[in-house]
Parts: sequence; structure tokens; C-alpha cells
Amino acid sequence: MSCSVTKPSCKIGPSILNADLSNLYESCVKMIDSGADYLHLDVMDGHFVPNLTFGHPVVKCLKPKLPDVFFDMHMMVSQPEKWVEEMSNAGATQYTFHIEATSDTPKLIRQIREAGMKVGIGLKPNTPVETVLPFVSSVDMILIMTVEPGFGGQKFMQPMMSKVKILRDKFPELDIEVDGGVSPATIQHCAEAGANMIVSGSAVVNASDPAAVIAQLRNVINKAL
Repeated sequence: MSCSVTKPSCKIGPSILNADLSNLYESCVKMIDSGADYLHLDVMDGHFVPNLTFGHPVVKCLKPKLPDVFFDMHMMVSQPEKWVEEMSNAGATQYTFHIEATSDTPKLIRQIREAGMKVGIGLKPNTPVETVLPFVSSVDMILIMTVEPGFGGQKFMQPMMSKVKILRDKFPELDIEVDGGVSPATIQHCAEAGANMIVSGSAVVNASDPAAVIAQLRNVINKAL
């Protein structure tokens, strides 16, 4: 890697889907106070994935209380273009849609940009990484799913690291996010492949000492970077 390339920085984003939803604000504050760089919010519509979670009203309630927090919206929804304006108005920072869910990726990217949000594209495990390569220069982040999207607690799919490595080799400055089964037991694989944005659910949120787990994840990534 040449000296002129800007290396991506490590960012840890707990998935608040694993938090106590009856005390969601308090859980978010705890994660930020524990050292989280951003919050990862999983939006599921029961169509694109077989599960149902929350939508823009939750973001609208949280954002005024957490005005400086980066909200990464993981939109596991059909027709992601339908929710761009609502998420922007609610205060979302980044809108990460699945490339499998839209028929016009360039148009959706423009729509998200015009709404004032950063753009991320997610890939399911069975989607070839080549699908997203034409759009990398137009977005802020690529999300490689390391489980099938829809439910938490699944086993980490190590073969997905080949996608991360392809992206890192081609795009040294790109933010590459991994999501699914990421924990202290699997973080080394993510680090070696070149991921720098780390989504971790239960391993962080349900830990007795979330700050220690976040610090451990960050240390492994920073060593690799």
C-alpha cells in the first residue's frame, strides 16, 4: 500500500436490535459511553427478510436525544427507495440498502445523496461481490453480510471474507463493513481480510463489560490496519 493512500479508520457500531428495546435510549447511551463510534439500526419489513423490526418513527424519537451520533440504517427492506425521505427527515446519517432489493441502483444512490445522507450498499451472502464493484466510487461504504440477513445470533460465515479482501485490494480507502456473528472469536478473520467498520450485536450489547469488548475489537482491527 503506497504512502499516499488514506487508510480507513476502525469504527465499531453496535447493533441496537440486540438491546433492551424497552429501554432503547438508555441502551444507545450506554453503547456510546462504552466507546462505540456509531449505532447500527436494523430495519426489517417482513418482506425482504422474514422478520419485522422498527422503522423511521424510532429514529425520529432517538435522534433529538442523540444529535451527534452517527445512525447507520441497515435497510433490509423491499423497495428501499420508498423510505429514503422518511429516514432522512427522521435524522438518519447513512442509508444502507441491499443491492438485491432495487432495480435501479444508480437512481437510488442519487436519491439518498439528494436527501442529505451518506450511502451504503449491502450484499447478501449469496450475492457475488462483482455485483457491487461498478458502484463503489459512488458510495461511502460497502456492507458484506456474514450471515443471512433477518435474524441475530447466527454463525459467522468465514468464506465471506474473500469478498472483503477483494474489495480491500481494489479499493484501499473504502469503508468496508461486516455484519453478522462478529465477536472477539471472529474479529481476527475480519481484520485480516481488511474490514474496518465492525457491526457487533450480542457480543457487545449483551456483554457484562461492553467497553472492554469494543476495545478488544478495535485493538485487533487497528493492528491489521
